[in-house]
Amino acid sequence: MLSVAMTSSTYQDIYAVVSQIPQGQVATYGQIALLAGLPGHARQVGYALSALNDASVPWHRVINAKGEISPRSGGGHDELQRLRLEAEGVRFDSCDRIPLDRYRWQP
Repeated sequence: MLSVAMTSSTYQDIYAVVSQIPQGQVATYGQIALLAGLPGHARQVGYALSALNDASVPWHRVINAKGEISPRSGGGHDELQRLRLEAEGVRFDSCDRIPLDRYRWQP
């Protein structure tokens, strides 16, 4: 796979897409990468979100392709993400997954 140079502009493209996800819906890292013009670079979306310093970007609405919250280092973010999603009406199944057929954003 080709390497993608992660520039400030690339991060801004990712943040712009994430900012469009409506309340009560989610998108996957891969979906965000595709919409930002970075197909196949879902991991880069994760890097961009981990560097995010803008509280107005709804980072909590981005989950993995299994419908799960991806574990992070640094503690507390996983629980915060779940709480924020639940506050928006997103429900988790008995396996702690979000049913993508119900909650996935379809731009």
